[in-house]
Amino acid sequence: MFKIIFCVSLTLLLTVVSFAQNKSIYTPISNDKCKTTTTSPVSGYLNCPGVSDYNLEVLDDDARMSINVVAPDQKSFELDFWGFFRNFSYVGEKAEWRVKGQKPIALIIRYNVSNRGDGKTPTSYLMVAKITKSNACVTDIVKPGKSQNLIAQNLADKSSNKPCKKP
Repeated sequence: MFKIIFCVSLTLLLTVVSFAQNKSIYTPISNDKCKTTTTSPVSGYLNCPGVSDYNLEVLDDDARMSINVVAPDQKSFELDFWGFFRNFSYVGEKAEWRVKGQKPIALIIRYNVSNRGDGKTPTSYLMVAKITKSNACVTDIVKPGKSQNLIAQNLADKSSNKPCKKP
């Protein structure tokens, strides 16, 4: 009996330790903290700092926003937020990078979507994207609710084995 309890306890401890290795680093994705690279009357692009030589490109076109992940080799991966939601939208003011050591493994972005452009309070989703050496893509969309942030972090920590979500 003692061996069974010990083995279960050890397994639980190792599971907690493995998830505890991941941590969050926050970086800004707002106009005053990023460099404007392109503007027109209806669109704009911001280059924002990230972690470990990764950066984010914030896309704003006709009151709809999305994010691209820019890898250290300058390859850009479109997350295509506006493919999931066609309504007016905007991103939050910071990006949450889930990192293991110094390596980013996932990204969480708050994404506010207008229900019908009716001026009412937008619905605030958390977009979860995995980051690998060769790709970055949305794996989960967390709806508003109790423990939304914790749910998104748990999904982000498990995202490396998940398929990319199709818009």
